[in-house]
Amino acid sequence: MTRVLTGIQPSGALHLGNYFGSIKQMKDLQDSSDLFIFIPNYHALTSLKDGAALKNNTLDAAINFLALGIDPNKATVYVQSDVKEVLELYWILSGYTPMGLLERAHSYKDKVAKGIAANHSLFSYPVLMAADILLYDAEVIPVGKDQIQHVEITRDIAIKFNNEHGDIFTIPEFKVDENVATVPGLDGSKMSKSYGNTIDIFCDEKALKKATGKIVTDSTPMEDPKDFSTCNVYALAKLFLDEAGELELQKRYQQGGEGYGHFKLYLKDLIWDYFKEAREKREYYLNNTNEVYDILEAGANKARNIAAQKMQIIKDAVGIYR
Repeated sequence: MTRVLTGIQPSGALHLGNYFGSIKQMKDLQDSSDLFIFIPNYHALTSLKDGAALKNNTLDAAINFLALGIDPNKATVYVQSDVKEVLELYWILSGYTPMGLLERAHSYKDKVAKGIAANHSLFSYPVLMAADILLYDAEVIPVGKDQIQHVEITRDIAIKFNNEHGDIFTIPEFKVDENVATVPGLDGSKMSKSYGNTIDIFCDEKALKKATGKIVTDSTPMEDPKDFSTCNVYALAKLFLDEAGELELQKRYQQGGEGYGHFKLYLKDLIWDYFKEAREKREYYLNNTNEVYDILEAGANKARNIAAQKMQIIKDAVGIYR
């Protein structure tokens, strides 16, 4: 069975981009693969400096995974920091990572351009991501288009290491769902907590209405036909619709007579109805956090066992004596 590894940073509330860009893929993969899902709290330190918030977000992320349909009996769910070997491998891989490889990373440049402070952890983020992947011999990495380069960097590092020490690392492949690879945010750019343009999955209905109301649209008058293909509201709504639903919404755009406010309210209702069961499950886990901690501990035990065995092979190769 193919080993698949993926994760989402616990740097804030889960949003639609997280769900359609990653979690929905996880749900589809957990029945057909050896799926590892981790909560990368070390990675989150690049953008979240509030310790109490990070602790709370880490537990909340686990609760959200479970609420949205991740089954711990089918997938290995754990927190990144519960497997200390990942930092050990991160340092070893740093010695096999050319500076130029990191300097070409688009994600680093984009985040700095958006005003995120440049520091070493942000710059070396792809090396830690490589350690996350290579430590478990992951074969397939589901990512959004913006993360493809990071998997390619992982491949480059692994190949360089293997060229010197033999076939120790599995060379991973990325997997992108072309239909939902990039989910637009309120401003039309990629939905991201870093950009402040998200729609949270588990906000209350009033907050959801407020968020969808902020989606950027053009100034086409209400009575005129509208171009659905360039509309941020439509781009989000179609994520929830089957083919017939998409065609019906397209007709509404093309016939005119409705303003963007109508379509924003329609989108709000789609989102609210879609996540009804997830909200109920989330409430259960919020009231039964001991179950969540048990699930994370079981996942970490399995991950640590694999990581320890892999690290012994790596240490032997590079000369770390024990």
